[in-house]
Amino acid sequence: MVYVAEFLGLSSNASFTETELESAILTHLQKFLMDLGKGYAFVARQQHIRTELSDYYIDLVFYNYILKCFVLIDLKTSPITHQDVGQMDMYIRMYVELKRSEANNPTLGIVLCADTDEDVAKYSVLNGSEQLFASTYKLYLPSEDELRREIEVQKSLFLQQQRDRAENEADE
Repeated sequence: MVYVAEFLGLSSNASFTETELESAILTHLQKFLMDLGKGYAFVARQQHIRTELSDYYIDLVFYNYILKCFVLIDLKTSPITHQDVGQMDMYIRMYVELKRSEANNPTLGIVLCADTDEDVAKYSVLNGSEQLFASTYKLYLPSEDELRREIEVQKSLFLQQQRDRAENEADE
């Protein structure tokens, strides 16, 4: 999935930090929530989770009252890496143990990044996960050709995930 975030007012040809991206999203929170879809409510920015050994901060936390679950978002200004996926997987597991109540459905995690990587999608816990997703954002509406290319990339990733799932089910 690709989010088009023109409303953030960030220049597509300028570099910016994850903190600046997060601040722009919060400045335009209503528009961002509408882009996410129905049922989202803002919970926290930089939500602190403490374990016995370390402190962690989740960029953005939302609650979807339709899905009855928390949605964690980690912002990346660079292409996704396996470390980003592992970090979000850890955040989901920690959130389930430390924050989520029995009344809630499983927590979802989204790594919102500048670009996705087919290898990371195929060979990481993203493949086959029903709780962890990677999505890209664009700071401007792409041209028709760019949209066509992106659709083909996303279709290819989806088909590969379906093939991998079918193979895993056949092996079981």
